Amino acid sequence: MSSGLTRRRGAGGASADTNENEGSRVSSPAPKRNDDMRSPDTAYESGANGHKIAFDPRDISESAERLKQPKLTLMEEVLLMGLKDKQGYLSFWNDNISYALRGCIVLELAFRGRISMQKDSSRRRFPLADRVIEVVDDTLTGEVLLDEALKMMKSSEKMSVSAWIDLMSGETWNLMKIGYQLKQVRERLAKGLVDKGILRTEKRNFLLFDMATHPVADGGAKDEIRRRVRAVLTNRTVVLPPSPFLPEEMDFRYLRTIAMLCAAYAANVLENALSSLGHEARERAFAQVDELLAEYSQWPFGRRAGGQAAMGANLDAVVREEIGTSQERELQMEVVAACLGVFTRLDSLL
Repeated sequence: MSSGLTRRRGAGGASADTNENEGSRVSSPAPKRNDDMRSPDTAYESGANGHKIAFDPRDISESAERLKQPKLTLMEEVLLMGLKDKQGYLSFWNDNISYALRGCIVLELAFRGRISMQKDSSRRRFPLADRVIEVVDDTLTGEVLLDEALKMMKSSEKMSVSAWIDLMSGETWNLMKIGYQLKQVRERLAKGLVDKGILRTEKRNFLLFDMATHPVADGGAKDEIRRRVRAVLTNRTVVLPPSPFLPEEMDFRYLRTIAMLCAAYAANVLENALSSLGHEARERAFAQVDELLAEYSQWPFGRRAGGQAAMGANLDAVVREEIGTSQERELQMEVVAACLGVFTRLDSLL
């Protein structure tokens, strides 16, 4: 079984973000038949003055999907948790975060319904992290890194969760697959947060060279993440109020937050959200994350131990309600559990 942690950094090779279907976008269109002249993508509604107003129904469906998505991706939340507020850079000694961020990309695609485990009954013979995943919806998300990874998964051979995280991290000895490595993920995520108004860009001098840094411009996002972290790790009954960062209409609100906590723990940035707690409270919070990793890195998910006296005693019930009984969601939840399993190994081996 692949551990996903061979410490071999690949160099060179651009990220493979091409799509075999892109060529068709610039090819000559086929002649239209008479019955194809009326576009099915255009609809009309009556305006207040009696005139018809044309609109694209796809715009409405895309807007509806955006309302169900958080303002920040899992990768952005983990990166933001690790950034020093005023200095605008990550700890130079953090070796885990790059690998954890690639795992968050796979998690995010699963939560958004773009990928799932391959629907094959024989998959249960293999450990979760070694089960093959496939693209079930290639609709672009509007997030550059997610769409780049989605295109690679769509156009390549089908591979396992751990294999994809390895390849996107450059953890491979196979020179033919170096091109799957996603480059400059941290810097690209930081620039995305600048575009969203969360960070700003500055230049700082580090002895012999200048480096772009990204201090926090809007502290509301990071404060919301801290409140959510403490709510899950210090309360017996967890309640997550709706916000732009966790919309009420969003699927998997509680499970997504659990995944974010586990990813931040594996990336060695979780402590930054617990700095206001005393020593004993922090130790209990870390113990709680260990329990969450153990429970949600298996499928079906484990059950809460300790009854009503345990921290987050209601999490088991609310997560099971979020998942429902859909087979499609089960396949996506297997991907989530597999990623958390990779995080477990990352925390124990590095």
